[in-house]
Amino acid sequence: MASNSFGSLFRITTWGESHGPAIGVVIDGCPAGLPLSEEDIQPMLDRRAPGVSSLTTPRKEQDKVQILSGVFEGVTTGAPISLIIWNKDGKSGSYNPVRHLLKPGHANFTYLAKYGVFDHRGSGRASGRETACRVAAGAVALKILTLCSVRIIAYVKRIGEIELSHVVEQDPELLKAQVTASPVSCPDPETSGSMVSLIETVRNEKDSVGGVIECRAFGLPAGLGDPIYEKIEATLAKGVLSIPAAKAVEFGAGFSSCRMRGSEHNDPFVKDSSGKIVTETNMAGGTLGGITTGMPLVFSAGFKPTSSIEKAQRTVDTSGEEKEFTLPEGSRHDPCIVLRAVPVIEAMTALCLVDALLLNRTSTVSLLSSKSSVH
Repeated sequence: MASNSFGSLFRITTWGESHGPAIGVVIDGCPAGLPLSEEDIQPMLDRRAPGVSSLTTPRKEQDKVQILSGVFEGVTTGAPISLIIWNKDGKSGSYNPVRHLLKPGHANFTYLAKYGVFDHRGSGRASGRETACRVAAGAVALKILTLCSVRIIAYVKRIGEIELSHVVEQDPELLKAQVTASPVSCPDPETSGSMVSLIETVRNEKDSVGGVIECRAFGLPAGLGDPIYEKIEATLAKGVLSIPAAKAVEFGAGFSSCRMRGSEHNDPFVKDSSGKIVTETNMAGGTLGGITTGMPLVFSAGFKPTSSIEKAQRTVDTSGEEKEFTLPEGSRHDPCIVLRAVPVIEAMTALCLVDALLLNRTSTVSLLSSKSSVH
């Protein structure tokens, strides 16, 4: 199986299966001299972990990360950083009764078509459990970005038909506080309450629901991204759409721009109070020509409803015989995967932006010869 790596200079490779003994990630290309400990990584993993909210799967995984290499006396050495997370609460035996059934909405059919073998225990590599590895690596990337005064904040914009309608706070600290205060990571209390009610209703109906996450990156310099095939949106879109259950991505005004005139969508250039050139609006979402403008980078990611639901569903087995699929006794799944995807979006964004920052050092001779560095 190829394609388990992501990134150019700051490159990650994830490994492990949902019900294997452990999962992990190797980070290659992290600059030396970055102060790093497991305490820097764990808080972000805690946000993604299962079983921490009544609205998510009851599977209990502490997701405790352990640094195996690449850090010496509290700082990165420039060598590959290897991170491991042990699986503690897998119940593989419960999947045996349905191992030969094609699960609606799942990847076992396509994996069997491609590889001729599929790890039926919680979907193996196709499981959302793999995203814990991305979040661990993303925490390292976020620490680098923090040194560069870049902030990344993702929040739930929509669950089913319930959508955040007001303009979000533009101050990163206030926005982060609002998101943290919500049980569904939505910055508006009223909308947050309606989302909670919907998720509880859907769960009681033995069903699931999808939604949309919006992400904003503040403090980015102008000039990140490499035309033609490594535009910042292209890299981010690939990273976002590689997340399990992700089905759509849009930047700035996105699909709404298809209904606009050019005079409505174009962002006028102005000088701010400090004399810096900025855009008066941000319909483009912080990029032009695939390169960051210095305005906040804004994009949204759409997630489908969780495929594992308690309702009975029509299917066939691997021989094509018609069957009814029901989840095994004791199955544990999220009624809305969107909630736990928020830190995953932040992590993938951080991985893309750190890579872009490092690549940008090669864009001009002046940057290449600069004595400054990310650390």
